[in-house]
Amino acid sequence: MTTRPNVVCIVDYGMCNVDSVSRAVEECGGSAIITADAGELAKADRIILPGVGSFTEAMSRIRQRSLDTILGELVTTRRLPFLGICLGMHLLATEGREGGTTEGLGWIDGEVRRLEPAGEDTRIPHAGWNEVDVVRESPLFHGMKPNQDFYFVHSYQLCPANPETVVARTPYGPGFVSAIQRDLIFGVQFHPEKSQRTGFQVLRNFLAI
Repeated sequence: MTTRPNVVCIVDYGMCNVDSVSRAVEECGGSAIITADAGELAKADRIILPGVGSFTEAMSRIRQRSLDTILGELVTTRRLPFLGICLGMHLLATEGREGGTTEGLGWIDGEVRRLEPAGEDTRIPHAGWNEVDVVRESPLFHGMKPNQDFYFVHSYQLCPANPETVVARTPYGPGFVSAIQRDLIFGVQFHPEKSQRTGFQVLRNFLAI
């Protein structure tokens, strides 16, 4: 009997190179659909919310398309496995502090703040490869060696109010949260689709949840 590939809907609200995420999902054995359509999203087994750019602009686009309502039903009511990538992780927070205060999706209690440099050699934005220190067991990092390197590009960080949602941290500057989990809601600050072998293993683990 042939197992049907996981249908992974990648939410397209116009603020990410969704094609690279789609290719990575397909490479890892999933069936990727790029969409912002409620009917298509309802067919998903899993959902990925990528993103690069402004928290305020992203939430505006998501609300204009009523994606906050659709995603809330699928993720918090139907409990579909969900992965937020980079800005997509930030949008899970209660609020973002970029150019004023903007309400987020509110699935993770916390706020998004600008990264603070620890010295002159700490560059913002943080761009490039850096290690991820897993501090709590999570299926997202199942079977992986500790302190693996992943690819980052960001100027802001998610600061969760509840430390139990923190899965991993990265020692850049004073350090920041690089992975979170609440039930089947996951978020990563790094870009798994750009992180080669280690990033693809995270995606395979997500497909296996």
